[in-house]
Amino acid sequence: MSAADFITPSRAAGFGLGPLLLLTSIFFLNFCARLVMAPLMPRVEQSLSLSHAQAGGLFLLLSLGYCATLLGSGFVSARLNHRGSIILSALATGVAMLLLSLTEGLAGLGGGIFLVGLAAGLYLPSGLATLISLVPAERWGRALAVHEMAPNLGFVVAPLLAMGLVEVFSWRGAMACLGAVALAGGLGFWRWGQGGRFAGQAPDLTSLRALLKLPGFWTLMLCFSLGLGASLGIYNMLPLYLVSERGFSPHRADLLVSASRLSGVAMAFVSGWASDRLGPRGAMAWVLGLCGALTLGLGAAREGWLIPLLFLQPMVAVCFFPPGFAALARLGSSSVRPVAVSLTMPLAFVLGGGILPALIGFLGQRLSFGWGISLAGALMLLGPLLLRRLDLAPRPD
Repeated sequence: MSAADFITPSRAAGFGLGPLLLLTSIFFLNFCARLVMAPLMPRVEQSLSLSHAQAGGLFLLLSLGYCATLLGSGFVSARLNHRGSIILSALATGVAMLLLSLTEGLAGLGGGIFLVGLAAGLYLPSGLATLISLVPAERWGRALAVHEMAPNLGFVVAPLLAMGLVEVFSWRGAMACLGAVALAGGLGFWRWGQGGRFAGQAPDLTSLRALLKLPGFWTLMLCFSLGLGASLGIYNMLPLYLVSERGFSPHRADLLVSASRLSGVAMAFVSGWASDRLGPRGAMAWVLGLCGALTLGLGAAREGWLIPLLFLQPMVAVCFFPPGFAALARLGSSSVRPVAVSLTMPLAFVLGGGILPALIGFLGQRLSFGWGISLAGALMLLGPLLLRRLDLAPRPD
């Protein structure tokens, strides 16, 4: 997605709440499709006799699929336009979830999860371009705030969905139900969705080469990986940790993981204030330092400290992203900044949302999940050291 995607004559000053909520619902279903595997994983692991390392590796496959289409989404939207990409993403996610519910064995499960990632990765660039093209500039902030409720609600609702659906169906039935809802969402957007009837643009290779030469890009990409690892990476492995190592029932683990994410919406505003007060670099350093200490403690906590840390860790983790995106907005010249966002997030998803859970699962198999989570916390403590050399000074275009 490039800056040109935000400039279109189809912007409608009268864009209503209904189309915005429909687009947000598609994003919510897209996000839940990627999140629900975490609360279902203890049941999947037991059903298919998977090892902890194999379970962690499945999240790597999910993030690799997501990264692949997120990077290539500009080529798809250039051919189908943004509306077509949104519909394709929703329908393909639904089909992938239905196929996933029918798989047998590790190979089929891994292939199904990879397909879910591939399908889901098409949405975000086209969804944002469609939203911004429809909403008048003076309402962008409010519209984006509504749209960004989807991931925050997803973290809360996905464990509850998993818990409720497995009361009626197996984990396969839960996947099939979510797939059917995703298909309905895609058909609903095809029938009633507005906007997006303009083509995207393929990535600008000149700006890409200029971005890759900036040392600050690599620093921010690693810090985003740590920030995503603190939020999504730990979330992915938390139910397995609580059930297999801490003795919680799957239902209790789902309820705790869901409740621990309720603070996300309010803390995002606190983080925005901290970013303005401390500057993006200072705010990111404080967040990664505190989150590293809390994550380290979460892996080593005794019984009395476990639940407080379970709530404190995500409360701090969610604070990384407002200063992180503010830092990306200051990186390099104006020509490379849109590319910085579109490249940083896929790579960070692979490292923080895929490789880190796989590492935690591997250590959970060899030693314990506690060791893996503590190691993740130790890696986050490197964030403030990386940020000491980050240069966000404006550069001429």
